[in-house]
Amino acid sequence: MIPHIDHGLSRHSAMARAARPAMLAAVLGFALLLPGCAGTTAQPLSAVDRATGLAGYRVGAGDKLRITVFNEPTLTGEYNVTSTGAVAFPLIGVVQAGNHTIDDVTREITGRLSGAYVNDPRVSVEVLNYRPFYILGEVNKPGEYPYASGMTVEQAIAKAGGFTYRANEKTAFLRRQTTSAEHSVSLRSGAPVAVLPGDTIRVGERYF
Repeated sequence: MIPHIDHGLSRHSAMARAARPAMLAAVLGFALLLPGCAGTTAQPLSAVDRATGLAGYRVGAGDKLRITVFNEPTLTGEYNVTSTGAVAFPLIGVVQAGNHTIDDVTREITGRLSGAYVNDPRVSVEVLNYRPFYILGEVNKPGEYPYASGMTVEQAIAKAGGFTYRANEKTAFLRRQTTSAEHSVSLRSGAPVAVLPGDTIRVGERYF
């Protein structure tokens, strides 16, 4: 029987909250380096990237995980992923979850618990809350927004209060969390593009 262990969830939650302003500042800083007009020369988003969904999703800073170790209530709980991609887990210490799939994280925790701490551990990991996405530029309410599964670029713009009067309503720009390059997205093609956790959307100005 494993003794009761303080997960330190309050401490981890405080760390996650403290990291959020820095994350938003980094995104805003990136946006200031980008040209603000509709004429930005960005490559169109590829067909493969358009089809990208949550299958094979890689955990990142700002995510909250629900980790269940069956028959071990002192280990089961909610864990925040820190700005460095780490999860502080009882007994085994830091688990590097950032840029790893849920299956990767499950195998890592299972392997490190096995034998030394828990006999035949059965571990389940799921994303309880995904990290936010960001929308900048010519929208009425730019900023950070909670991610919702299935959200499209058009829906994200609507969530941010819609276009300003100066906005280019034909094209937006999207930067995935996994890349430093932004790509253009046609808003008139009729083919919706999914937003993923951590994405940054930018709406530029139109030419008058």
